[in-house]
Amino acid sequence: MRKGTLIFLLCPNCQGELVLSGNSSPAEADGHILTGELVCAKCASTFAIRNGVPILLPAHISNVKLRTASRFAEEWTRWSDLRDYYEKEFFDWVAPLAPADFKDQRVFEGGCGKGRHTAIVAGLGAKAIVSLDLGESAFVAFAHTRSFPNAHVIIGDLLSPPIRPVFDLAFSVGVLHHLPDPAAGFASLASRVREGGRVAFWVYGREGNEWITRYVDPVRKALTSRLPAWFLRLLCIAPALFLWAVIKLFYRPDAQGQGPAKLPYGDYFAAQYRYPFDEIHANVFDQLVTPVAYYLRESEVKPWLASGFRDVTLRSHRGYSWTGLATVCRRKVYVAGSRG
Repeated sequence: MRKGTLIFLLCPNCQGELVLSGNSSPAEADGHILTGELVCAKCASTFAIRNGVPILLPAHISNVKLRTASRFAEEWTRWSDLRDYYEKEFFDWVAPLAPADFKDQRVFEGGCGKGRHTAIVAGLGAKAIVSLDLGESAFVAFAHTRSFPNAHVIIGDLLSPPIRPVFDLAFSVGVLHHLPDPAAGFASLASRVREGGRVAFWVYGREGNEWITRYVDPVRKALTSRLPAWFLRLLCIAPALFLWAVIKLFYRPDAQGQGPAKLPYGDYFAAQYRYPFDEIHANVFDQLVTPVAYYLRESEVKPWLASGFRDVTLRSHRGYSWTGLATVCRRKVYVAGSRG
């Protein structure tokens, strides 16, 4: 982290100011402090800086969240490189947002994984992007974005975000549906946006994924999410090979990039036609590794945007997921206890 990161941070326990301890290492040539400690001026809580990343976890955090984060960290540290098709994929997920919407904006990313979207947004000229993840994949994200002076990566809990509510734009792609309470996650994400700023998200949909919820999800819950990650990676090779072959044989995109309308997941698999096998393997692993995955109905997602927002857009993305975009017009207070 750079000293400039501090202007965005707060104590996750009491929302107090954080200051850099005198025991911290001197800044490197690129301005980053690689090891040290942050101290809350209000409650005196201390937080380590490790490998350039401040670890701002609240005093109490559930085991299921930590387990989910560690399972995904296994994925992002294994499949860690950044690829040229990630930018197109990102803007498919967050449309109608476009590259120009990120320029000169203060951006918050709720759940950054290996930093693929952090690097994209930083490269588009954001004034700053603060990217949060609960797992050690944040160290990979830091390595990928260390050269960007406008990128800041932290470890923290999206449900208790240790950052100020000063952002012009916040987004979360593929993360909220892995939280114990996706609605609370969205409310927390939106709470970090200033009035008049915008919030965007992409989540799994139940519509179009009924076969997954009926046949795959029970296996994930009962078996695959409990297997050692190395063993699950081996098990995923066979279904990934089958899926990769099916995509190559039947899902070649047309001149407009569209897939065969008569086949299930036509546009989705067509978009993956030129992906290498290891990306398909990673996607299969992603579906089976996590302890928590909600497939959300439109009727569950709509209430997230029912109050406190204007200019609301909620659209089905390729028939299997939901993308939302809204402008914050007043602070939304989330009442705990309602999942979705």
